[in-house]
Amino acid sequence: MAKAKSAFVCTECGAEYSKWQGQCSNCREWNTLTEIRLSGARPGAASSPSSARSGYAGALTRDVVDLSGVDLTEVPRFSSTFVEFDRVLGGGLVPGSAVLLGGHPGAGKSTLLLQTACRLAQSKRVLYVTGEESLSQVAMRAHRLQLPTQGLKMLAETSVETLLAVAERERPEVLIIDSIQTMHLEDIGSAPGGVAQVRESAAALTRFAKQSNTVLMLVGHVTKDGTLAGPKVLEHMIDASLLLEGGSDSRFRTLRGQKNRFGAINELGVFAMVELGLKEVKNPSAIFLSRGEEQASGSLVMVVWEGTRPILVEVQALLDESALGNPRRVAVGLDHNRLAMLLAVLHKHGGLFTGDQDVFLNVVGGVKVLETSADLAVLLAVVSSLQNRPLPRELVVFGEVGLSGEIRPVPSGQERIVEAAKHGFTRAIVPRGNAPKQSPAGMQVVAVDKLAEALEAL
Repeated sequence: MAKAKSAFVCTECGAEYSKWQGQCSNCREWNTLTEIRLSGARPGAASSPSSARSGYAGALTRDVVDLSGVDLTEVPRFSSTFVEFDRVLGGGLVPGSAVLLGGHPGAGKSTLLLQTACRLAQSKRVLYVTGEESLSQVAMRAHRLQLPTQGLKMLAETSVETLLAVAERERPEVLIIDSIQTMHLEDIGSAPGGVAQVRESAAALTRFAKQSNTVLMLVGHVTKDGTLAGPKVLEHMIDASLLLEGGSDSRFRTLRGQKNRFGAINELGVFAMVELGLKEVKNPSAIFLSRGEEQASGSLVMVVWEGTRPILVEVQALLDESALGNPRRVAVGLDHNRLAMLLAVLHKHGGLFTGDQDVFLNVVGGVKVLETSADLAVLLAVVSSLQNRPLPRELVVFGEVGLSGEIRPVPSGQERIVEAAKHGFTRAIVPRGNAPKQSPAGMQVVAVDKLAEALEAL
């Protein structure tokens, strides 16, 4: 009998080593290597180079094709019954694909998938496997959400071997696993949720999905910093990685695509958590622009580009004289390091000093802005709060700010201006490279090249 082999895998980056060491050479983290068992050599396998060559010669040969001759037929898809979900997926669910849905506890991962499963079960074969909750708990949630439960196959199981045996018999078109951290294989000695169990369980389930042309949807937990838990190799096995964001203090949830082999990434889907579960928001800009009646300093609307559509969101800045030797810089929904850089540009090229002020920045609605088009809006909101002078409510701003104080153009500038005009905005400060040849009706576009010009335009 072949001797069982083992390897050491880093829980942070997924790097493998033949022996244990204190620090991972790949990600430089300490004490993150965990031992996992590897399957032994197959009995009777060829051990000499000559026998290996003879094995290769006897193997089934495959034809090599030219790239220009590959069939370009579009991958067949079917809807998840949610327009916002389909948008993030790139147009719908693809048979044979593996989708990983992550999020913080209470974000609504199980709710979203249960709603999707119940709706799909009316026309397709769906198997919902729960490893964290009992069948009665899932049934009570479906009843509370008033979902159609007829036709949905349920299974409470954590053993991957048993799960695959049931899936072979039922032959579902959609297989939902809630969650991958509770699944385990009998051959792996570690506990469920460990590096080896998560990786090997996901590999077995993904292999079944590819072979049976089944849509596999996995629920994954996240770590304290908001990244998906488990080895990084898990993200390479799957076809799409989605993250559902939103705290318990907000009724809105944002679904963002981080990886998608069948569509574009960085798409954003917006949902609202209501009594009957998650409800998709068709017009996110109208939700994020629910501003108060009274004009306040430090408040400004900007246009950000999420995936294939523009979204108008409000950014708020609050500056207060600091009693500390090291003033605070707090940014919610924006990059903290970029805020510090923009404040330095404002001092150097705008002549406004904020070194003695505590700066607090917030993007309304819980949206996380990842692109640089918010730079100019952030600086103008900071100036408004510093001077305690409200900005016009009909003003919208976007543009990237460089270190030398120049205002750089951003992608899809024309579409951003048109979207702002649709929501009733009549004035826009934009980079000169994004200025349209003909402004939309009722919209005054002010094109600027430098930060000083933007400050004068206020």
